[in-house]
Amino acid sequence: MTTSILIFFGIAFALVFILRLAKIGTLLAFLLAGVLSGPYVFGLFQLSDIWNFLGEVGIMFLWFTIGLELNMKRLWQMKRTIFGFGAAQVMMVVVMLFPILFGLTEWTIMGTVMVSLLLAMSSTSTDLQILAERNELQTGLGRQTFSILLFQDLLSIPLMAMLPIFAGKSINLGANVIDILVMSVGLILGVLIVGRLLINPLMRLVTKLKSKEAFLLAIMLNIILWAVILQFTGLPPELGAFLAGMLLSETIYRHQVKAEMSPYATLFLAFFFIALGMGLDLKMLMANWWIVALGVFALLIIKFTAIYIVARVRNVSFRESFLIALILAQGGEFGLLILQTMKTSGIEAIPFIHAEILTAVIIVSIMLTPILMAVYDRVQRSGKLFSSIKLKKFKETVAEDEKPEIIICGFGRVGQIIAQMLQSEKIPYIAIDMNVDTVMFGREKGFNVYYGDSSNSDFLTDLGLSSRRTRAVVIALDNAWVAKSTVRAVKTISPKVKIFARARNMEESKLLLKEGVKEALPETIESSFMLGEGLMSNIGVPEEEIKKIISEIRKNNYQKLESISDRK
Repeated sequence: MTTSILIFFGIAFALVFILRLAKIGTLLAFLLAGVLSGPYVFGLFQLSDIWNFLGEVGIMFLWFTIGLELNMKRLWQMKRTIFGFGAAQVMMVVVMLFPILFGLTEWTIMGTVMVSLLLAMSSTSTDLQILAERNELQTGLGRQTFSILLFQDLLSIPLMAMLPIFAGKSINLGANVIDILVMSVGLILGVLIVGRLLINPLMRLVTKLKSKEAFLLAIMLNIILWAVILQFTGLPPELGAFLAGMLLSETIYRHQVKAEMSPYATLFLAFFFIALGMGLDLKMLMANWWIVALGVFALLIIKFTAIYIVARVRNVSFRESFLIALILAQGGEFGLLILQTMKTSGIEAIPFIHAEILTAVIIVSIMLTPILMAVYDRVQRSGKLFSSIKLKKFKETVAEDEKPEIIICGFGRVGQIIAQMLQSEKIPYIAIDMNVDTVMFGREKGFNVYYGDSSNSDFLTDLGLSSRRTRAVVIALDNAWVAKSTVRAVKTISPKVKIFARARNMEESKLLLKEGVKEALPETIESSFMLGEGLMSNIGVPEEEIKKIISEIRKNNYQKLESISDRK
């Protein structure tokens, strides 16, 4: 067993290493690791209940992460793109796929509709990873692609609930549709009400413990609780994880939650892809390889054409239309999830062997997307494709906390004063603090402040820290060690960003300047300057002379004051 585990991790590491060198997503590496270590290749592991369990947990984490992205404020501000572009994309793909599938198969009408909708979905994890690696999340291309993915994620709620209809287990279509509409509205209202009245106060109590372990366990308990509640109501537990994410997206903790859960979500999502790879029946697929190959080719061509047409109708440029269509042309995790759910639940909306072939088609299409993007980049660099067209910036209104120019770490007296100055000039900013009472007080006063750990680089990235957008970072923390850790976290994300820091004394000022801070003003000395300036002005010393004295003392990081003790 130990040898099998060693070989498995060796295979996984080698695949991740090779694919990262080729600039291809790592999720593909885990899927291939599952195929190679499964029963049909090296036979290191069988697809046991443990692997299935880990895969189910991975899917729950994926849905939870998607729920975190569906912030009501963000949805409302991007509603035109989400419900316009997103809905048109899904409809166009379904319209093009349905007659082809219905004509080539003996599936029922509802079964064909279901498969068409599943194939209209794209891979959220793969596509967002591609956009992030290309630094295009904040371009028109990135925003519009993200909007389509958000619509698909929203559509997945009623589609999951409609599985009995698609499988022919429910014949009262009208009643079921009404039930699903009521449920969807209920979920949205539940997010708004429960998030504000229940989740916020509970998370506030947890954060006062100042325990990372308690914070993580509270999030996990929230996910499992909602999964169990929805399972009892007859809905898939994955929807519960999705709802848990939406609930937390409406709180001041959402950035910190995402930063803390991101490593675990990635790990368990990897388990899902490993389990998928192990479960692929290679013998059956080899016997039907030409069907799979034809299916992948047809899916990519049809989806690319449909999305490109919709994008051009919406006056998106040729290049952006081409790229959006290329990125979204594959199948997605939602299709894999539904097909897996049908398999484990005994739902036979389509024949079992057809479901296996569709699973393979979706997986191969996901695997091909990073490769197609790499080919596109090579062709573009050769100057043969869209060489003179630049990406446009996204013009649609985006929330202030989506594009901060200034990030304030620490929201005590110093942070609050700086925030007031920035607000007066209407400069977009985000402030963060680990004291939940301070955060709640700040939000009551109208400040854009969130709960979170400023020394966590994942948190800062999710918050919006970027070498392109962020003009400066202010560190107004009263703990020298945390301030130093924050400087290092900021520098790992944006090495050239200007950092202005608060220091209690000369020693802290020197420490922060060594870490790359542009200015680190010691409070005791600067407050002494203000007091001394007022004194000298009142006893008749000319203003020019006062400024000269202070400027001379400030030279070389207050070198003249090194002999002065910091004691009170």
